[in-house]
Amino acid sequence: MKKVLSILVVLILTQMTSLALAAQSRSGIVTLTVDLSAQAAGEEARLWIPYPLSDAQQVISDIKVSGDFASSGVYTDRRFGTAILYAEWPKEVKSRTLTFSFAVERQEIRQTGLPTVEPAWNPADYAEYLQPTSLGPLDGEVKKLAESITAKKKTVLEKARAIYDWTVDNMYRNPDTLGCGKGDVCLLLKNPGGKCTDISSVYIALCRAAGVPAREIFSIRLGKKAEEDITTWQHCWAEFFLPGYGWVSVDPADVRKAMLTEKLDLDSPKTKEYREFFWGGIDPYRVAIARGRDLVLNPPQSGQPLNTFGYPYAEVGGKAVDFYNPQEFVYSYTFKEK
Repeated sequence: MKKVLSILVVLILTQMTSLALAAQSRSGIVTLTVDLSAQAAGEEARLWIPYPLSDAQQVISDIKVSGDFASSGVYTDRRFGTAILYAEWPKEVKSRTLTFSFAVERQEIRQTGLPTVEPAWNPADYAEYLQPTSLGPLDGEVKKLAESITAKKKTVLEKARAIYDWTVDNMYRNPDTLGCGKGDVCLLLKNPGGKCTDISSVYIALCRAAGVPAREIFSIRLGKKAEEDITTWQHCWAEFFLPGYGWVSVDPADVRKAMLTEKLDLDSPKTKEYREFFWGGIDPYRVAIARGRDLVLNPPQSGQPLNTFGYPYAEVGGKAVDFYNPQEFVYSYTFKEK
């Protein structure tokens, strides 16, 4: 009996080791440099930066912050718990610079064999992820469409998959979209072209309207080369809550990006591969940096709640600096593998 148990233990350990070796990962140093010196002199400057945290899929370490700011700190917003690096400069200074770097080891996500039997669950426990946002209403046309897509679906898993397939089939990537897109769901249902925040926002709104808790994850992609400029590589994907299992990652936006990049149609075998991979699968070439929509930052910003917090945000003299305009908001992200 002891010999049999020993063999079983060896087999289990061997299998665990094989799985660990098979898992894809990406490691390196991400560095953000910000220079607000060109902004109007004689005004107070304030800066908020998404601050990544360690979790089950990523380890953040070797964090370094330097610059000529008067004060800085790490805070979290009260609603979503998103971490924020904050810094400020007084009115009289001429130079306003900051450098923020961290090491990341990111693991690939592969969620397969999802349970099809749904246990009892209480939607009230996930009320935050069943609410509308300023650009993602859950009534009207959104509700009608969600009900149409999920009409014959009974479980959360069936509804989430039906909406995923509809999103892949009906949305498309528009490379001319500014940044990651605003995620204005009503406009997108009329003109379904956009980038990752647009496509993820449609998925999330339809899920929530169908009673499926869902949320977005904001990230910046990690380079595949030894060193790369990743300044414009922000990305967003979605998660839905599966009762009895937990949060499941989906990325219909990257399916559509691959289709555009590789000139694939919906019936292509390669498209099918991407569709299945990004249903519960996320590559390791990204680091999660923020969650939530309509954020009130900490310390609070002077302007309106942020639609998304995937980019650094700054105010000079109480007015927001356009983070999409590199001539106004000078910053860069770089990646260096290790």
